[in-house]
Amino acid sequence: MLQAFLISFGVIFVAELGDKSQLMALAFATRYKPAPILIGITIATGVVHAFSVLVGAVIGARLPTTAITLVAGIAFLGFAAWTLRGDKLDDDEASRADRATRSAIVAASVAFFLAELGDKTMLATITLATREGPVGTWAGSTLGMVAADALAIGVGAVLGARLPEKAIRIGASVAFLVFGLLLIVEALR
Repeated sequence: MLQAFLISFGVIFVAELGDKSQLMALAFATRYKPAPILIGITIATGVVHAFSVLVGAVIGARLPTTAITLVAGIAFLGFAAWTLRGDKLDDDEASRADRATRSAIVAASVAFFLAELGDKTMLATITLATREGPVGTWAGSTLGMVAADALAIGVGAVLGARLPEKAIRIGASVAFLVFGLLLIVEALR
């Protein structure tokens, strides 16, 4: 189990560096507090990698991901429009902060879940699970991805404190647009 954990952690951590998910983590962290984003990433990653390990351990075959990738790309175009439009704020500061935290967790969970479906880290986790133990592979791949994305969240939090909100909103929207178009192009190839 330890060997599966260490191999999976290392492979997924390295695979995630510079990946679209890490760039998304940076974009989210410019708008939201780091903790809710990290929670959302952990939830999405845990679910996707559990599924990946199950597929790798039981079936050992590659999933057809073209349709999933296309749907994820279209969803990212929707995220781009939503981000550009911005959120409406109400007058009650306490409830606004509570909703923002919940919204950030949900937004990050959904975005990362969609981004990881058919992604190289999902496929790498499936592949690792065909050769390594399922529990160690799941724990290692999940923590490897969360660790890599935590680095991006740290950078995003620093940028978010120094950039005007409009610049952050436009930058995040452009990032989602680019991710969406890349996913659509990948699906259509």
